[in-house]
This record gives sequence, C-alpha cells and structure tokens, in this order.
Amino acid sequence: MEDLDQLAQEMQQVLYSLQEYVHCQKEEGVEGLPTLLPEPVKSKAQLLTEIRKELGDCKRCKLNSHRKNIVFGTGNPEARLVFVGEGPGGDEDIQGEPFVGPAGQLLTKIINSINLTREEVYIANIIKCRPPKNRNPEPDEIKACEPFLIKQLDAIQPKIICALGTFAAQTLLETDEKISRLRGRFIPFRNSKLIATFHPAYLLRNSQRKREVWEDMKKIRQEY
Repeated sequence: MEDLDQLAQEMQQVLYSLQEYVHCQKEEGVEGLPTLLPEPVKSKAQLLTEIRKELGDCKRCKLNSHRKNIVFGTGNPEARLVFVGEGPGGDEDIQGEPFVGPAGQLLTKIINSINLTREEVYIANIIKCRPPKNRNPEPDEIKACEPFLIKQLDAIQPKIICALGTFAAQTLLETDEKISRLRGRFIPFRNSKLIATFHPAYLLRNSQRKREVWEDMKKIRQEY
C-alpha cells in the first residue's frame, strides 16, 4: 500500500513538473508541444534501395522490350567518388551490373591507379537498359531514366562525379561542348564537383589518349 502511495506521489510530481514546463513554454510564446517524433534519418544504402524499388520492373520507355536486365548501379553507398557512364552494353545487360565487359576491366585499372577499388566507389549510367546495338540513348529514353540517376547521386552525395565520355558529360551538364573541351577541370554540379574524361571504351580504340585520362585521375586523387 505504501508503494502505491509513493508511486502516486511521484506521478503527481511528474504532472506538476510537466504543467510548469508547459506554462513556461507558453510565456515564451511557444504554442503547444510537438506530438510526433521526427522520422529516423535513413541511411544512404536505404535510400538507394528505395530508389531501386521505385524503379521496379521499369517500362517507362521502349528500351524495356530489348533488355535482359536493368543495370541500376553498384558500389559503395557512402562513396566519395561516383563514375557515370552512358549505358549498359551486352555484358552489362547479361550480368545486370555496370562496366563488367572489356571497358569495365579497363575502368577497374583506372580506379586502381588512384589507389581505390571498385568497392570504394559507386558506378552507374545515364540510362539503365541497353539500347539496341549499343546506339546512343534517345531523348525520350533519357527523360524517363535520368531522374533515377539524379536521385542516386542525391542519395550518395559524392564529393566527386566523374562523367565517362561525351554522352554522360553532355547529358549531365546539359551542354553540346565536346569532351575534349569539357575534360580535365572540375565543374560544380548539384552538391558535387563533376569532372569529365574519356570513356574506357574509347581508350580501347585510342590508347594514345590514356595519358590524358591519367592526368584527369591525378586531379581526382588530389581533390579526393
């Protein structure tokens, strides 16, 4: 019985304290008290998972009829460096991951050259389905797909974005400038810094341009 009386007294004291707190808040001009707790902050990995679910079995453009797999993106959700290419090729379409063919093997070497691994960066493309015969994506396809890439970039919030090739650079920067004029310098892009360089597939055909890419990578490493 004494325990119940003590508990009642303690509860009464809590109510008095709460009443006094509310009174003080009103005197300071605060009307009412919050009734809902703030939503917990979602991790970058959770945000990317939600974006992938939103994308679903995408049929927002005509490329869905040709693809084998959606190539969403892969890598570290906490990446400070994100590589963005044009779109999936044949190997990527089969495996459902970006840059896994010959150009992807070269990209891995490029990443390793600045003392990073594929697991430390994030890799994605402007579009997520392979165009027939690897043609350039068409405007309606970009319009349907690019918003998901932007959501990925906003979720990851990388320090640096490296646009691989003319198409990726021109699409992200909304420009017609050639890659030879865009590459080699940092350009503000949303909350990141974007630098363009030659696409690994281009380097496989033009090995003499590898030195320029190496210069771009050194700038990335210094900024990283």
